[in-house]
Amino acid sequence: MRLYYYKNGKKRVTGVSNEDIKFDISMNQNRHVVRIKALNDITLEKADDVVPFNVNFQDLYFLNGYQSWTDTKEFKLAKRLRNIKKSPHIITKMFAMDRYGDSNFYKYSIRKSHGYDFFYSRGKHEIMICSFNSDTAYLIIELIKDRRSIHLISDVKGISLKKGQEVTIFDYSIDFEMKEGMENFIKAFPKKNVEKVFGYTSWYNYYQNINEEIILRDLSALDKRFNLFQIDDGYETFVGDWLDVDKKKFPNGLKPIVDKIHEKGYKAGIWLAPFVAEQKSKLFNEHPEYFKLDKHKKPIKAGGNWSGHYSLDLDNKEVRAYIKKCLTYYMDLGFDFFKLDFLYASGLPEYEGRSRAQVQSEAYKFLREVLKDKLILGCGAHVFNSINTFDYLRIGPDVSLIFDDVAYMRLFHRERISTKVTLQNTIYRSFMNDRFFGNDPDVFLLRDDNISLSGPQKKALITINALFGSVLMTSDNVATYNDKKKETLAKSLELFKEAKVTGYETKGHLIRVKYELKGEEHGFTYNTKKGELSNER
Repeated sequence: MRLYYYKNGKKRVTGVSNEDIKFDISMNQNRHVVRIKALNDITLEKADDVVPFNVNFQDLYFLNGYQSWTDTKEFKLAKRLRNIKKSPHIITKMFAMDRYGDSNFYKYSIRKSHGYDFFYSRGKHEIMICSFNSDTAYLIIELIKDRRSIHLISDVKGISLKKGQEVTIFDYSIDFEMKEGMENFIKAFPKKNVEKVFGYTSWYNYYQNINEEIILRDLSALDKRFNLFQIDDGYETFVGDWLDVDKKKFPNGLKPIVDKIHEKGYKAGIWLAPFVAEQKSKLFNEHPEYFKLDKHKKPIKAGGNWSGHYSLDLDNKEVRAYIKKCLTYYMDLGFDFFKLDFLYASGLPEYEGRSRAQVQSEAYKFLREVLKDKLILGCGAHVFNSINTFDYLRIGPDVSLIFDDVAYMRLFHRERISTKVTLQNTIYRSFMNDRFFGNDPDVFLLRDDNISLSGPQKKALITINALFGSVLMTSDNVATYNDKKKETLAKSLELFKEAKVTGYETKGHLIRVKYELKGEEHGFTYNTKKGELSNER
């Protein structure tokens, strides 16, 4: 084991206790914990270790992606992870494509694959690793292809320790040969028993082009089977100006709509991106002091959405007061359910004295503290920081109206919108559901207008979402459904409420899924390339 740290501005390396560091290493059954005590003032960089395990090119590997949108699936060792650094630099810079994932702080290489906090292999050699230290430092698991080995990196960069202070740099469970099995292994995370959500969201039909008429029309189309109606992006004037509801779109404000939602017996949901503001917003232009600056004294860009969006400085007390004021405003309007988006932005700036994991953990807990017992759906968030903080988490990227989005988008970041990618995430991250949080697989879409998904792809989308998630949402005006679509929805709701997945198996680009419904075994094969189901029984 090696620990890299700074002392008096000089980089040093240690593998054992010395005049600066004292190690405390404990191993209890499968649990490995490493704590250090600073004997002098130091700033940590990283710690790494090697796992004694033989990597096999024929086995399947699961490496959890950096954030909730990051593509995550089982794959063979020869598979390369997409590297945004290989994309056209001018496009990457123009649209800040490298902001969404981990490429701005992790060095990708063709000789290795990596993931965060959770890993397993299936095949000849089996192993499972799970971190319990994500509030302090992310555990980066690397598969080194040419050495056929597993390396563990604790991302402690930035943690400053005064003499006498202690911190945990590793805390993970490791199970060789997966003797306990997946279900037993994750029993360390108690079942949540979250309420299943069947709802509507305005985004995937109208995007920002919503208004009072559209919202009330689609609300009136819903029946008693629904329990949530969520207003998504587009009600505000600009992202960041959350207290400025667009008066042209919503001349009566949002309160009358919330009341109508409650009259129908649904929870009222609202979308916000609390840690960012776009370039055109009043907040960005009138309060430059609210934004974290980089080493060149420029605001830190968090991505290219809207007019470009930037990370707020969460160490600024006025910023936290503003975020609290905005969230409280919507609580006072009566909203019950908060979809909080682009949360990865809290981890883009580096904050003095703390790791990226510590900063994001504090940021997410701040949201929970403000919203109290309101339901929170996290989106674009680091997965393990969301455990025991959010009720629900989006576990894949946005659904696209074309199965794998337009061709040029496939060249970009691992968090790009894609129905193809999100369906794989929905299956492979399903072990998290009702353990870490309620999984949100994103929407199903059955409508025929304003969409390029084929009929079989729409069926696969609603079926897989219904089986593997705790949230089942649509952006369709269900009043336009014909009898066939109504039947598809009814069958999928039965799966959502009553079916239980009993297993799945990967064979190349095919995934065989088994589930129980009313005491009977059922199953199908999902073709990840075509986005279609076959061999249904």
